Amino acid sequence: MVSAPPPAIQTSSTTTTTTGPAAVTGPTYVTTSNQVPGTNTIIVTQAPPALQQEVVLAQPSPQHVWLPGYWTWRNDRYEWMAGHWELPPSSGSVWVTPHWEQEGNAYRFYEGHWN
Repeated sequence: MVSAPPPAIQTSSTTTTTTGPAAVTGPTYVTTSNQVPGTNTIIVTQAPPALQQEVVLAQPSPQHVWLPGYWTWRNDRYEWMAGHWELPPSSGSVWVTPHWEQEGNAYRFYEGHWN
């Protein structure tokens, strides 16, 4: 269950280019639950920031797959998780990218996983 959004307030934003972790903070309500062991459901009322552009480094081997960066929710704020190369767990595995989906006045996070 997500609580009603707070009254409208003045906000501002800036765009920065970073090479390390970045964070965006603001008035937000979050709900987490562990309905399935090993997973969290994260719902916030603040829209996630736009995805950041990343420089894709040289592929370490032909078997490595690029997992793009994404915004996650940690410590009461959005934090950027940089993209990286990873070896799939098995041949034919496909990476399902983590993403946010709007649900009414809230945003639900879906974790990435190998399929």
